[in-house]
Amino acid sequence: MKQLLPAALLWLSASTVLAAPNAQALATSKNCLACHAVDRKLVGPSYQDVAARYAGQKDAVSRLAEKIQKGGSGSWGPVPMPANPVTPEEAQTLASWVLSHKK
Repeated sequence: MKQLLPAALLWLSASTVLAAPNAQALATSKNCLACHAVDRKLVGPSYQDVAARYAGQKDAVSRLAEKIQKGGSGSWGPVPMPANPVTPEEAQTLASWVLSHKK
């Protein structure tokens, strides 16, 4: 049993490290980077600003995933975010990745 815990922790940390490039590739393939950047405002807010706004909210991933899927307006100024053609799982992956950019 003692050998399983370190192995499980290693697997979890490796899967987290591997998820980031996959999430970035997903963001690229879904054209998220046409309007957003990690550290500066383009058409939409930077991922760092989004992460800061959602910081400390227990339901941040699910709330942001819903915004990614359904779009929204008025949260970041006059330009609305369109709904995006992503699956619920992809939206969760993207939301987790965006929120990982907290300063």
